Amino acid sequence: MELNLTGWVRNLSDGRVEAIFEGDESSLQEVIEWCHRGPVHSSVEKVEVYWEDPSGEFQTFSIGY
Repeated sequence: MELNLTGWVRNLSDGRVEAIFEGDESSLQEVIEWCHRGPVHSSVEKVEVYWEDPSGEFQTFSIGY
């Protein structure tokens, strides 16, 4: 939220995390860098990034579990 991004992130049952982010390119680059580290006590093995044109369908950012 502090990066002014919209979209969502959720944990998958197999331990992976899936996310869609929309926002300006510098904020997107910053969140991608963070994804490579992850939160404290996490273990990040791989990050896959797919760039697409923004859909504009998101008004907020949500976290699912």
